[in-house]
Amino acid sequence: MFEMDTAQLTELGAEITTREIKQQPELWQEVLDNYQAKAEEITTYLEKIQAKHEFVQVIFSGAGTSAFVGETISPYLNKIHDQKKIRFQAVATTDIVAAPDYIFQEDIPTILVSFARSGNSPESVATVNLAKQLVKDFYQITITCAAEGKLAKAAEGDAENLLLLQPSRSNDAGFAMTGSFTCMLLTALLVFDANTDKEKVVSDLIEMGQQMLADASFVQEIIDLDFNRVIYLGSAGFFGLAREAQLKILELTAGKIATMYETPLGFRHGPKSLIDENTLVINFVSSNPYSRQYDADLINEVYHDQIARQVVAISVDSIEGIDNKQYNFDAKYSHIEDVYLSLPFVIFAQTLSLLAAIKVGNNPDKPSPTGTVNRVVQGVILHEYKA
Repeated sequence: MFEMDTAQLTELGAEITTREIKQQPELWQEVLDNYQAKAEEITTYLEKIQAKHEFVQVIFSGAGTSAFVGETISPYLNKIHDQKKIRFQAVATTDIVAAPDYIFQEDIPTILVSFARSGNSPESVATVNLAKQLVKDFYQITITCAAEGKLAKAAEGDAENLLLLQPSRSNDAGFAMTGSFTCMLLTALLVFDANTDKEKVVSDLIEMGQQMLADASFVQEIIDLDFNRVIYLGSAGFFGLAREAQLKILELTAGKIATMYETPLGFRHGPKSLIDENTLVINFVSSNPYSRQYDADLINEVYHDQIARQVVAISVDSIEGIDNKQYNFDAKYSHIEDVYLSLPFVIFAQTLSLLAAIKVGNNPDKPSPTGTVNRVVQGVILHEYKA
């Protein structure tokens, strides 16, 4: 797929999405460069807030895929930080706008981290306004891919709003968020994770992303199977990743392929009922030895049930004691925390979604044939909130 020329891809309606998936490893280096250029400003901004308050909550927010950035990174950040001083929570703007008093409290100092591709989603703008209305000590970090978007423009000249613009090419022109997701995710990790060798991990992620792109034939083998349901499984941060992965295939196939996401342990408690002979089950496998045991148990169970069309494990290195189909990167990457592995892992999911859309005769670049689902959401009526 990634070897086709522009004319071939354009005929398939896939030129934009294919290009935007393929360019991601290059963008990750740009993300690191951008972070390093602003590292001192970022550190000063955060230190100033934490010096002023004994406790700060950080709310990661966005709509759709942008919300799943926060869901993917917040478990890891809570693990590495002292939660008596700072705590991370992921709440979609769509949830906040519907019930802001469930999320914001006047006396809790809050940093709202807004993730946004365009920065023009009505819920994203409304969430900022609601937080300003409800929270006394309110700060913002705006991580967006569009310099001309409403969120970026609102940050200009605001000392309490740290604007972190993403590489211009991450402002995906296609319907599906691809590079915007991975760039915003990586930026947030670089900002809040002081435990990682940033240059080393980004270099490794670039290698892994390039490897996944080069191994697209593995994904094509899966696509060639007869299936109409896909289930993604993942624990901790991989749960947010599983949610993003299932949304990609749902979006790009316009619902022609049914999807579900769950944790490996949660899957047995009812959701496993979705499996039939036309189902793919895909598990993002943790590199943490403890969590990995639960992944392997579930994979073995579903494989030996002999109902699903295919059970696939995506992992850094080979999983011993399982018989199903595996994709492994290399054991040399086993030192990388799971949350960072979300970047190369999601390239697998994006590629699967792209190829699935073509298989079912859909247009990946403009997948909604009715036009009722849009790149920037439409039709939202914002109602005045009165405390």
